Amino acid sequence: MNSLRIASSDIRSFSLSLSSLSSGGKSPAEPSSTRKISYMVFPSFYPQLHSNMDRGDGNVKYILTGDGVGSLFLIDENSGDIHATKRLDREERAIYTLHAKVVDKRTNKTLEADTEFNIKIHDINDNEPKFSKDIYFASVPEMSDVGTSVIQVTATDADDQTYGNSAKLVYSILQGQPYFSVDSDNGTIRTALPNMDRETKENYQVVIQAKDMAGQMGGLSGTTTVSITLSDENDSPPRFANHTFRLSTLESAEVGAAIGRIKANDADVGRNAEMQYSIVDRDGQDIFTIITDQNTQEGIIRVKKQLDYERKKTFSFKVEVTNTYLDPRFMYSPNPPFKDDAMVRVTIEDVDEPPVFSRNPYIIEVHEDTAAGSFVGVVSAKDLDADNNPVKYSIDRHTDLERLFNIDSVNGTITTLKALDREMSKWHNISVVATEISNPRQTTRVPVFIRVLDVNDNAPEFAMYYETFVCENVKSGQLIQTISAVDTDEPLVGHKFVFSMSFSNPNFTIIDNEDNTARIITRRGGFSQREMNAYLLPVVISDNDYPIQSSTSTLTVNVCACDSGGNVQSCNTEALLSAGLSTGALVAILLCVIILLMIVVLFAALRRQQRKKEPLIISKEDVRDNVVSYNDEGGGEEDTQAFDIGTLRNPEVMDANKLRRDIIPEMLFPFGRTSPIKDNADVRDFIHGRLHENDSDPTAPPYDSLATYAYEGSGSLAESLSSLESGATEGDQEYDYLSNWGPAFKKLADMYIGKDTERET
Repeated sequence: MNSLRIASSDIRSFSLSLSSLSSGGKSPAEPSSTRKISYMVFPSFYPQLHSNMDRGDGNVKYILTGDGVGSLFLIDENSGDIHATKRLDREERAIYTLHAKVVDKRTNKTLEADTEFNIKIHDINDNEPKFSKDIYFASVPEMSDVGTSVIQVTATDADDQTYGNSAKLVYSILQGQPYFSVDSDNGTIRTALPNMDRETKENYQVVIQAKDMAGQMGGLSGTTTVSITLSDENDSPPRFANHTFRLSTLESAEVGAAIGRIKANDADVGRNAEMQYSIVDRDGQDIFTIITDQNTQEGIIRVKKQLDYERKKTFSFKVEVTNTYLDPRFMYSPNPPFKDDAMVRVTIEDVDEPPVFSRNPYIIEVHEDTAAGSFVGVVSAKDLDADNNPVKYSIDRHTDLERLFNIDSVNGTITTLKALDREMSKWHNISVVATEISNPRQTTRVPVFIRVLDVNDNAPEFAMYYETFVCENVKSGQLIQTISAVDTDEPLVGHKFVFSMSFSNPNFTIIDNEDNTARIITRRGGFSQREMNAYLLPVVISDNDYPIQSSTSTLTVNVCACDSGGNVQSCNTEALLSAGLSTGALVAILLCVIILLMIVVLFAALRRQQRKKEPLIISKEDVRDNVVSYNDEGGGEEDTQAFDIGTLRNPEVMDANKLRRDIIPEMLFPFGRTSPIKDNADVRDFIHGRLHENDSDPTAPPYDSLATYAYEGSGSLAESLSSLESGATEGDQEYDYLSNWGPAFKKLADMYIGKDTERET
């Protein structure tokens, strides 16, 4: 194999001399086998192919084949000179494999065996270094130490890295000093100055150069730009630009309302610039609160407690601001403290406020049965504004619908308009309104709870109705009933009732148990229903309050027959009635029974009346009638003005709503009628059609009605043979179609067709 090494510069021709392509003692006329010869060809050498068989007589032809032959390489077939058609580039292809042979022009026989040789392109430094990006972006924290790595940039060279220094790169910094440096071997950029502050300068443009030939003179170079940004660190504390803030607000500001904003500045950004505010002084903490607006990082001062101009007109307090997130690296000296404070002065402005009551609410006590116009209590309100306007009082009558109380509009004295009864209502809740006379819109209301104190004005009475009986065989001293009492009054020490009899009774006695109950004891035995079936026992019940109230209640004791065990077997009927139901109850029961009987009788009468059959035509004015009634009699077949008999019998010629022409009909709700369904429809279709028409008729009466139709169907092809269905005159009819109906109608056809012929004659 022949090997040629050719520089990739402007080579256009070269030659290779093949002076020893023959081998051994072989005859030149005998072609040898393919041989491979290697040659080294330098840039200054232009190869030429030459065979020993070439005598210079022009009978030898050189042939070249292989990579690029014809497009890149050409050979002079007479001289063997090899030419390049264009400039060679090693970066495109570094080696070419070619084959050369020599043939006789006359016989076309091979004079020299096929020889293979390689042409290698020698590299020269014709490619500059290139970076993968035109612009790199990087960031490094501010205040970083010297030598902190920022980013690594890398360039590549297309030249041969194994041959010479054409692809050996050296990195250097052209712009960005003295802030950054670059490693000459690997292109790593590092910080070169300490304490680089983002707040002073945030962005840097650094230009890096990569140069081949190991950076020597004459080498090629390429550059790239690196945009370096200093990322923020929390190294700047918040600071108030103004250390005194003056705010003002109305005393009527509601709790939670914002009265103003204060602002501190922080040179940091993002999370490092978030701040929180706080009120330091106790004077401000009780009345105001401050929160941070997360969008603007302002401190919003809000009202925490209701303001009052009359009590305090100005407030002064200190507000402190700090960063929400602190970096321990920058919290100590020589850095300043990471907080700041400012003084806030708030001025309260006066507002015309409604009057203020001395108490809220009022609770007043008054005894029941107090006469109308009696004193109940006094309410007082005052205008606390500087003007101190006079106030008038009134009662909200929606809270005193019974108009039990009145109030003096000047001094607020409440009096009664009616006597009060504690047993009807123990408490009265009214609202008193105080209004400034000079400004009626300024009003204040206060609830007044009036408690009605008890006065012993009700006598005690039985706690319940007692059904008391005594057996005929009872013995003396036997208990027949235990009674108790109730009192609607409520004494302070509780109830204490005393039971006694208004006069001495020979049959019964009462024993007070001193626990607000008493026992009824028999004083004798041997009671008999025949002698007396009931005894009335008056019992006197007294309370212990002042003044003492007492009442007499009557206890009815019925005499009953009992067995030996004291169980009641029978009592007198009259006694049972008196013990069970009162006269009023018996009357009410009797009335109910009478009413029920009357309802039953009325219901039976209605049922009988409904069984009677109602006539179809009740009156001529009944709008439910579907039958048209006329008061005259028709004139027979000759009367053509009253009725059309053909129309009544033949639905085919019925006209919708065709009425009598000589009188006004009495029907109030005429119904529309259309011709029956044609095409031989049966009666069922006709009925369904009429039903649909009546259901959809907007003039139909709003109740069920009976519709009658004289329709027998239209299934026959001959239709009706009645003269009633014929036209008005026979001359209008054509009977030729009868001859087409077959033998069954031949006789009929002869009769009518012949009749027509005679008439024409």
